[in-house]
Amino acid sequence: MNITRENREGQVAVIKVTVGEADYIEAVEKKLREYRRKANMPGFRPGMVPMGIINKTYRKSTIAETAYRMASDAVFEYIEKEKIDYVGDVMPSEEQGAFDFENNKEHEFVFETGLAPEVNIELSDKDKLTKYKIKVSDEMREGYRTNFLRRYGRLVDVEEVTADEAVTCALDNGEIKVEEGYVGLISMNDEQRKPFIGKKVGDEMDVNVNELYPNAPQRASILGIKEKDLDSVKPEFKLTIKQIRKFAEPELNEEFFKMVFPDGSVKDEKSLEKYIDEQVAADLARETEYVFTTEMRNFLLEKANLTMPEDFLKRWLYTINEGKFSQEDIERDFPAFIKMMKWNLVQKKLAEKYEIKVEQDEILAEAKNFAAMQFAQYGMSNVPDETLTKYAQSVLSNKEESNKIIDRIYEKKIVEAVTPLIKVTSKSVTPEELGKIFEGMTK
Repeated sequence: MNITRENREGQVAVIKVTVGEADYIEAVEKKLREYRRKANMPGFRPGMVPMGIINKTYRKSTIAETAYRMASDAVFEYIEKEKIDYVGDVMPSEEQGAFDFENNKEHEFVFETGLAPEVNIELSDKDKLTKYKIKVSDEMREGYRTNFLRRYGRLVDVEEVTADEAVTCALDNGEIKVEEGYVGLISMNDEQRKPFIGKKVGDEMDVNVNELYPNAPQRASILGIKEKDLDSVKPEFKLTIKQIRKFAEPELNEEFFKMVFPDGSVKDEKSLEKYIDEQVAADLARETEYVFTTEMRNFLLEKANLTMPEDFLKRWLYTINEGKFSQEDIERDFPAFIKMMKWNLVQKKLAEKYEIKVEQDEILAEAKNFAAMQFAQYGMSNVPDETLTKYAQSVLSNKEESNKIIDRIYEKKIVEAVTPLIKVTSKSVTPEELGKIFEGMTK
């Protein structure tokens, strides 16, 4: 077996493997004997089919299969031995010639792969980044407090619509009559709420149900008909207000604190305010850390200034997806793909340079943090550790999700390793300013 390599322009390596009869003949003969032993052909007893028939039927395909497998294995062994750092994968080259497995004794297989660029990043205090800090305002604290208490609040009857109340109503257009309709003003904008402001129980108003309930499934549900019949409904209805209810915060008593904070970490209003401040600070810190991580990623990619075998990678993507994506689809998504691939190379290099490793207990801890945030979205802030662990293990059983978590830990550790090596200045900004800064980073 003979192997040659030629590095081409565009960071592509073409590897040619010549497989001779001496390389594959023993494996081919063994495979043909297996075919004979298992063959079941009319006119012959099992295992007694003449070898001539076996050769005529299977020899050509067996040589092709065996020679290709040997060539493919040899390529990967060669790449490992020569320590060739490649991207994408190894695939048959477009230069591959025709095969004649019936007459030729030697067969040349041509493969190609993309060569990874060398990653060389030197850092010093001449390199500068900005770490932003969001100014905490009373409005933020009040917004968090309102949203937090809303999870445990209740609806109480009020006399008049003033802002975002829940309205129970009757609807009647002469053909359809609904006794218990519902209008949630909280989901409306100021213009949509305007006709309701100042209305009281018993008041009537003309409405267009297509505008009141723009969502067709909801409109069909409210009117008690099938969605396919909506077009036949006269949309002008008379709406009569039957009940007006408004959200009321829960009473901050001992019962509330025991229910919401069973671990006893918050027992009164003073400790609740402290808890809210801590949560606001934690939310803002996560936001600013995400922005800083994005800035660090962009900085390191620019510093590395990597070139990639883009033409090869586009061919590779088209080939491995087996026609699922057109060349136009690949071209459209390629900038994001190539940026991700460059970052993977940078991460790998820096992880080696700074001896960064990710342990199993760190992966589980990160998965539990993810689980805690998921539960928090549903107002569950004190979930037992056992529940978090089970949820985290469920997440980690999904390979794609597990890889995302591992990548996130590596990225976090790389940021921590690089930050002390460069000059980082701090700057306070508003949420709006941070949003514009982040938008500029992701263009």
